[in-house]
Amino acid sequence: MGAGGRMSVPTTKSEQKNPLQRVPHSKPPFTLGDVKKAIPPHCFQRSLFRSFSYVVYDLSLASLFYYIATTYFHLLPQHFRCIAWPVYWTLQGCVLTGVWVIAHECGHHAFSDYQWVDDTVGLILHSSLLVPYFSWKYSHRRHHSNTGSLERDEVFVPKPKSQIAWYSQYLNNPIGRILTLVITLTLGWPLYLAFNVSGRPYDRFACHYNPYGPIYNDRERLQIYLSDAGVIAATYLLYRVAMAKGLAWLICTYGVPLLIVNGFLVLITYLQHTHPALPHYDSSEWDWLRGALATMDRDYGVLNKVFHNITDTHVTHHLFSTMPHYHAMEATKAIKPILGEYYQLDGTPFYKAMWREARECLYVEPDEGTPNKGVFWYKNKF
Repeated sequence: MGAGGRMSVPTTKSEQKNPLQRVPHSKPPFTLGDVKKAIPPHCFQRSLFRSFSYVVYDLSLASLFYYIATTYFHLLPQHFRCIAWPVYWTLQGCVLTGVWVIAHECGHHAFSDYQWVDDTVGLILHSSLLVPYFSWKYSHRRHHSNTGSLERDEVFVPKPKSQIAWYSQYLNNPIGRILTLVITLTLGWPLYLAFNVSGRPYDRFACHYNPYGPIYNDRERLQIYLSDAGVIAATYLLYRVAMAKGLAWLICTYGVPLLIVNGFLVLITYLQHTHPALPHYDSSEWDWLRGALATMDRDYGVLNKVFHNITDTHVTHHLFSTMPHYHAMEATKAIKPILGEYYQLDGTPFYKAMWREARECLYVEPDEGTPNKGVFWYKNKF
């Protein structure tokens, strides 16, 4: 398994673990320092040249797909165009998700040794995908600081049964799950940015575009303005393109791939932190290491590579978020013997896992009769 390869998923019965077997929730017998010692030191080294090579590679692919679509698709017969455009949308959406992941890496200072380079690249790449870079960088940093905490985690925070909306029980059926998944994958990301949907509760309205919202402190507010300016500039550029080329052209070349990017972003995050085997903790039980380990690596097949392995090295990412993605596979292989049962990989195809988690992970509650009242598990019965 090389640093840029795909993680192999156990296939034989002797190798394969029940993916629904619960993660150990007791304090682990190792420390973060023990885990770090198992990783080759070069895995923590960031290469500006190598990081930029992934930017160039992804943008070259995106430009190639765009060129082919805009140069040749109109020459095809109508019935072939009906096939060609969905193929373009899928390929372009996947490649641009990889661009999104690189910008995410910039937000973690994992792109280079220079913070100003990371923030400049991240701001440009994320703004081009209509993401407020600094706004999300700071809220995402708090997610990493509080993963698995029911009170302080920032995203996909599950609710106890007493806080579930009254209509949720009527959505607990195949039609309801389809409706919920469609809305989540298409509108979930903009709703989270604008209205903090699925985020942690605040004492007042929280919005990623508001510099004076409760998400940010005084030192961060100026950069929130800068994020807003980046999104506004990108939106204005898209407006000018629409005026010159037409709205339909913009939707076909940019809009639909962006919807796919947003859908994959939500799906990847959802499946990394939502699983019947993962615990969540209240303040009486939570600590940083157990929270970081309450994370699930997933196998997306060939898309692991396209998404720069953010999918199948997420446990490592939560333990060492400044590690560049091109070393994460090697690091994951190194730490698995140390983590033992605390390492979790579910090789279920993501489309099956998405449906299973929507069915099985409705709310969280402590197990009845357990002394660990601060450890919460997903439940599926109303």
